Amino acid sequence: MKSKHVLAFSAKSYDQEFLSIVAENNLEFDCYNFALDPISASMANGYEVVSAFVNDDLCENTLNILAKGGTKLIALRCAGYNNVDLKAAKKLDIKLVNVPAYSPHAVAEYTIALMLALGRNLPRAYNRVKDGNFSLNGLLGFDFYQKTVGIIGGGKIGQLVGQRLKAFGCNVLVYEPYKMQQCEKLGFQAVDLATLFTQSDIITLHCPLLEDTRHIVNAEMLFMMKQDVMLINTSRGALLDTKAVLKSIKNRKIAYLGIDVYEEESNLFFDDHSLDIIQDDIIQRLITFPNVIVTGHQGYFTQKSLQHICSTTVTNILQFMQGEQLLNQVIA
Repeated sequence: MKSKHVLAFSAKSYDQEFLSIVAENNLEFDCYNFALDPISASMANGYEVVSAFVNDDLCENTLNILAKGGTKLIALRCAGYNNVDLKAAKKLDIKLVNVPAYSPHAVAEYTIALMLALGRNLPRAYNRVKDGNFSLNGLLGFDFYQKTVGIIGGGKIGQLVGQRLKAFGCNVLVYEPYKMQQCEKLGFQAVDLATLFTQSDIITLHCPLLEDTRHIVNAEMLFMMKQDVMLINTSRGALLDTKAVLKSIKNRKIAYLGIDVYEEESNLFFDDHSLDIIQDDIIQRLITFPNVIVTGHQGYFTQKSLQHICSTTVTNILQFMQGEQLLNQVIA
């Protein structure tokens, strides 16, 4: 086994740079910029520790191949682990660690940026001025002051988003099954999901992707929303039923959509496809709308966040190698 070596998948140049700086002489990262999946998993043969990212496919097949090759620890460089077959990992005695609550301020700030850019038509204004067009026709925006914003998920990111929106003078509603008291202390109104959907002018998602949150925004929920609602998702793509969202944009129920994640992003995001014929008709249609902003999962992408992700990942791995308690362990 390669004792101090860690094989990192989906490691772009910026990941490799930060990992090498943080690891110093304690670890050596061998990096691939492509994803971990059943096809590439055999390349990890001989590595006791493998590092993976948000869109890597850690299904049962992948895990079986990793286990046969001697992998004992998977160090995720992200908070979410919906891409991991947890039952299979436990059965194979592969330990899993993550980077919990990374970049909450970065994601919260990016969420607000999407809201403001949509509400004031900044992308259209920017492109128009570059063409020498200084007309204001079609750029009429709205004030956030006294708008009702619904936040689905009152964890750290949701709370930070709510605090910033309170500063704008917004009325903040939160759907949060587990941390309602904490949200109420911050001046948010804890409500059920139906109330949030029917009363909010702006809805933003900040919850994990679980079986009961998959497509939490679907055709039924969209029907309940206000006309001309703004919908923001910087959490996980599959929280939205994208086909239903597309239909709601076309029938003008959704007036503004901002997404930094997409339920079929694994074959698109983090890579340059500018010379490709993209086969995903839904994403291609979405990016044609003037009232939609789609970005490629960059909400977390700040210098401080990358440093935190890489330092926590290195700490997680060293704890495993030194036989210490895994403080960020997801499964035993």
